[in-house]
This record gives sequence, structure tokens and C-alpha cells, in this order.
Amino acid sequence: MLQKEYKPKIKLQIGKNYKFVKDIVKDQNLNTVCAEANCPNIYECWNRGTATLMILGDTCTRACGFCAVKTGKPTWDDPLEPTRTALAVKKMHLKHVVITSVDRDDLKGDYGSSIWAKTINEIHRKVPGCTVEVLTPDFRGDHTALEKVFIAEPEIFSHNLECVERISKAVRTQSNWQRSLNVLKASANYGLKTKTGLMVGLGETFEEVIDTMKDAYYAGVSIFTIGQYLQPTTNHLKVQRYVSNEEFENYKYFGLEIGFEVVESGALVRSSYHADEQARLIAKRSDKLV
Repeated sequence: MLQKEYKPKIKLQIGKNYKFVKDIVKDQNLNTVCAEANCPNIYECWNRGTATLMILGDTCTRACGFCAVKTGKPTWDDPLEPTRTALAVKKMHLKHVVITSVDRDDLKGDYGSSIWAKTINEIHRKVPGCTVEVLTPDFRGDHTALEKVFIAEPEIFSHNLECVERISKAVRTQSNWQRSLNVLKASANYGLKTKTGLMVGLGETFEEVIDTMKDAYYAGVSIFTIGQYLQPTTNHLKVQRYVSNEEFENYKYFGLEIGFEVVESGALVRSSYHADEQARLIAKRSDKLV
């Protein structure tokens, strides 16, 4: 039975910064995961002048049970997208940007990783004061594809486990939980500041979340996010329970205790929620981020 008293409430606030970000995204013909995935924090983040830009088109080759991004056969063909993305970052005067993308399993050569690398490089070149956080697909676990992204040296590399291992096949039918963990290990082993995220409310137990946090920490992850799964449409997976604020606090306490540098844990927390603040916090503890 759902604990409705804990169901998070979304604030709909549209200010001048919201319109500013929306207009720049539209002018540069870009996509955002904020809009495509029906993120509950879009109003708050865009009002703060932040957005998560989505490259490689708006059509994903996978059909995850939790995700509102449309799926199908992609038609994207835009070699200038990295440049336009960098220009948008510059126009928004960002000090930190999060870049993500749809899965592009159709691009058999490198799964889109070369566009990823070009985007990171263009932002570093055109906006040298801006740190780059990437939230990537798994690139089918292809080491060469991953290495292209690593070599571009994003300040933070993120890839989401999304859920605990036991229910992963039902949540992400075309993905592999262990492969995702290996992507995180590869990033950490390369020397990148590494981040991952988890949804709760999909049928996992408290103990499974704790075990997943341990797995991520031992894989080399520094930043961990946990948020409440919210069903985007009636065609997606149903919420099994609403997690209490107390439980979210317990996850945060445990994560910091075992050694994560940053833990964001709360009902409306998403992968890139307050990512700029996380980057500033990490910057104080590391000479790698400026």
C-alpha cells in the first residue's frame, strides 16, 4: 500500500531565468533531459539558470520502464551539435554544466562517444571557466568508446545504476546492472571524479539500497544521489511505495559514513539536481576542479 503522506509535491514556479534558459535552448536547437524526461525539478533548476543539456537527439534506442524520453529509430544527424551546445553554455554564463544523452545503440562504431568527446572539448575550449559533468549511457560497455569520453577529461563522470540489482532487468530490460557498475569502475580507475544515482520506490528493500551504496563506493564512486521514483505516465512502471524523509536521511547518513564525498538524498533528488553545488563542494576538496 502506498504511503501517500510522503508523496512529494512539485512547485510550479516560472520566473525570468526560466524563460531565459528556455529561449537559449530553443535558439540553439538543443534538447534537455529536463523537458524530455518530465523532470519534476525543471522549474526550480531553470529558475536558477541551470539545465541538463541532452545531446545525440531526442530519441532513445532503449525503452526503460521508468523513463519518459521517447524511444524509436533515431534520425539525428548533427555534427555541429557540440559547437552549439558550447555556445549555449557560454550564453547561459554557466560555471558548471551537465551533459547527458539518449542511448544510441544504433551507432555501432562508437555509440556516439566521439560526439560526446567533441562536446566536452568544445565546452572546455569556448567556456574555459566552466566545469563539465557528463551523465553518459553505458556505450554497451565498449572500452574504446568509454575511453574517448575519459580522454576528454570531464571534471565529473556520471553513469546511473538507476536501481538495485535484483529488479534491474524489469526496470531496464536492455541494460545490464553489472555492466553499469563496471563503467563506474573504469571511470574511477582512469582517475575521474565519479558519480552515480539510484531511484527508490520500485520494490527494493532498505538493505538492498545499503548494499548498492556499498557496491558503488567500492567501485570508486565519490558522489551518490538517491531520489523517489515518480511514474511519468500510465504506461510506465508503477510506484511501489513512497519513501519517507527519515529513510532518505538514513541513506545520506550511511553514505557519508562509509566515505562518499557527497550524498544527495531526498524525494525530488535527481542525477543532476544541484549538480553545480556538488561541483563547488568537490572543488574545495580537490585541486582537479577549478
